[in-house]
Order: sequence, then structure tokens, then C-alpha cells
Amino acid sequence: MRQRRVRLRVNPITCEGHGLCAELLPEWVRLDDWGYPIVNADPVPPELVEHARRAVAACPTLALLLRLE
Repeated sequence: MRQRRVRLRVNPITCEGHGLCAELLPEWVRLDDWGYPIVNADPVPPELVEHARRAVAACPTLALLLRLE
């Protein structure tokens, strides 16, 4: 059985640049010069999926999303 891949996405319209995602998941999210997240487009490695879920749950504007492929 093939394991499903997980990708992290950010909705740029709802994001207000709080930066919490980069604090909680610095391995996968960095901030641009204005404090908005730049998310790695690769599938999230299995060892970081739980951390990614926590970052998504903590986003104050619900702009961070996990997508299953």
C-alpha cells in the first residue's frame, strides 16, 4: 500500500503574517522580509507531519493547511 504524501500550504489571502508557523516548524517554513511565510513545496517528511499538524492547528487565521495527496 502506498503511503499518502502530505504537503503544507498557506492561503496568502487569509495570512496576516503572525509568524507562528515559522516558530513551530522552522524546518519547513521561513519568513520573508515582511514576516509572511514561505513554505517548502516538497512533501512533508513523515517525521515532521505531527509538527506540521500542530503548526496548522495553532495558526490564528487558519491560513495554514495540510493537503493529502
